[in-house]
Amino acid sequence: MSRALLALFLVAALNACGFHLRGSASSDLPYASMYVALPETAEVRVWLERYLKGSTNTAVATDAKSASVTFQQLSDARDKSILSIDAQGRVREYRLQMRYRFRLVDAQGREIVAPQEVAINRDMTYDDSQVLAKNLEENLLWRDMTNDMANQIMRRLNRIKPKDPENEDD
Repeated sequence: MSRALLALFLVAALNACGFHLRGSASSDLPYASMYVALPETAEVRVWLERYLKGSTNTAVATDAKSASVTFQQLSDARDKSILSIDAQGRVREYRLQMRYRFRLVDAQGREIVAPQEVAINRDMTYDDSQVLAKNLEENLLWRDMTNDMANQIMRRLNRIKPKDPENEDD
C-alpha cells in the first residue's frame, strides 16, 4: 500500500512540475492544414507528415491551394568530413553534418514563419577492415539525423508564434 502511495505521489509531483517525455504530448499547431512542398519520396516529407498526423490537430493537405500554410524547404546540405586520422594517415573518425533551412508561407505566398535553420552533427568512428559495417552505420546515422531534424522542426513550429502577414511590424 505504501509503495503504491509513493508511486502515485511521484507521478503527481512529476506531472505538477511539467515533466513529460519528449514527443509524448500532442502539440497544437496554430494551422488548420499544412502542405509539405517536397517530393513524396523525400525523407523529410515522410517524417514531417508522420509527426503531423500522429501528434497534432493539423491536417496534411494534398496541395498548396487547399492548405492554410505551406512548408517550403530552402536548403538541405549534407557533408561528410574527416575528423581525425591515425599515425599512418588513415581516417579514424568522420563528422557527418546536416544543415536544413525552411519557412512557412500562407496560401497567398506571404511568409508566416521566417526562414529557420536546423543544424545537426554526428561523429562516427571508421575502420578500414569493416567497410561494409561502417557504410551501414553511416546510413543509419543519416536516417537518425533526418528523424531528429524533423522532430526539431516540429518543436520549432510548435513554439514559434506565426507572424501576421497583414501586419508588417511583427
